[in-house]
Amino acid sequence: MGGRPLIGVSTYLEAGARWGVWELEAVLLPAACPRLVQRAGGLAAMLPPDAPERAAATVARLDGLVIAGGPDVEPARYGAEPDPRTNPPSPVRDAWELALIEAALHARVPLPGICRGMQLLNVALGGTLVQHLAGHAEVTGVFGGHPVGPVPGTRYAAAVPEATTVPTYHHQAVDRLGEGLIASAHAADGTVEAVEPAPEGAWVLGVQWHPEMGDDPRVMRALVLAADAGAPG
Repeated sequence: MGGRPLIGVSTYLEAGARWGVWELEAVLLPAACPRLVQRAGGLAAMLPPDAPERAAATVARLDGLVIAGGPDVEPARYGAEPDPRTNPPSPVRDAWELALIEAALHARVPLPGICRGMQLLNVALGGTLVQHLAGHAEVTGVFGGHPVGPVPGTRYAAAVPEATTVPTYHHQAVDRLGEGLIASAHAADGTVEAVEPAPEGAWVLGVQWHPEMGDDPRVMRALVLAADAGAPG
């Protein structure tokens, strides 16, 4: 054990952000996400988009990797035509985060995906997405909430064994599960709310909601514990 593990968190790439007198291209991350990493016992490092071929070297420096929420995944990446309600893609971010996921899976670096991050994990492993899901983001720009029930015997259930109400904001979801993934939590309507590999696999967990916007740190704490167990020290 070597102190607090270093957890990288992927970021948004925005064409124009404003602070002070400046309005420039920026890499951004809602402050709640690194704060949750810190509250759970990790050191947070923001990861701006980079050349995909540098992903393995980046992941090699980390003890854990969070793929954060963000825009819709480009439908072409899972062999679909875009639905009119699918938001404009972010190809640079898609390419970078897919490379990060591949590198983390190969190196067995603990990996949680949040909302878009869960969807991208599913796509990286050959799965598909529902491009529009009514009722899961009812008010634009406002986080809602609904209950999520764990599947017994899963990694998610070990971290959060009871049904909980989680903070949500999404309009897409997992359709066909990616290779090797199982559903580890569901909403009341049957929507897949968490995915993970079989229990004997590496520590990987995707959640459809936004734990950083709530008061329950258990998912991130489970990541930090897994990262700490594998960290050099």
